Amino acid sequence: GEMQLRNAVEMAGMSQYCDFEEQVTVEGGTQRPDMVVRLPGGKRIVVDAKVPLDAYLRAVEAPDPETHHQHMLEHAAQCRRHLEGLTRKAYWEQFEDAPDCVIMFVPGESLFAAAVEKDSALLDFGLRNKVVIATPATLIAMLYAVSYGWRQQSFTESAETVRRLAAEMYDRLCVFAEHFQGVGKALGSSVGAYNRAVGSLESRVLVSARRLKDMHVTERDLPEVSSLEVVPRQTDAQMTADLPAPDEASLPPGET
Repeated sequence: GEMQLRNAVEMAGMSQYCDFEEQVTVEGGTQRPDMVVRLPGGKRIVVDAKVPLDAYLRAVEAPDPETHHQHMLEHAAQCRRHLEGLTRKAYWEQFEDAPDCVIMFVPGESLFAAAVEKDSALLDFGLRNKVVIATPATLIAMLYAVSYGWRQQSFTESAETVRRLAAEMYDRLCVFAEHFQGVGKALGSSVGAYNRAVGSLESRVLVSARRLKDMHVTERDLPEVSSLEVVPRQTDAQMTADLPAPDEASLPPGET
């Protein structure tokens, strides 16, 4: 039964979300389930795989139909007794975050079919007593459903992370754009100051200095000092003004 459980878990891709017996001992508990399946949201499903098989095996080896029939009746009775025992164990009372049911795992479709054939009320009896009977096929289907739930939770968490990072990046871009605009304004102001200085140099200093050359005081020519015609390209002020303020609720904790 435990081998079948492990196979079902591996087939459904649920290995990281299923804890087997050696991992799920409950402090103060008297029972040790064969497997606990962890669900999104902190819930768990308890799985028990200790269904008796001796009567079924004797039925398979029975020498005549009558003996086979008697052993099959005993097999159905064993399954019912085991189901009643699971109800009395009340696994759900040991796990605060477990749903109020337990999975009774039957490690073979033929085992379940043989029991239900002789006891048609077995499945309904289990449901009324908070025990769900599952074969390998139905358990794998359950695990696939749980796996899908985990993937959806992962997608939701990833989407929330992306939303938070996008809001954080947008806020930082707003701050950077403001700084960048300030740098452009400062460069523009520097170019203007430079051009004014060039004008003053040309009209107040160099014009007199060039006379010295005309008087043959020196043979060296003064270099031309030209004003700058290129100014920093300004960002669209209106676009910057229209940037909405970041939503404080979307920022990471501790940031404004």
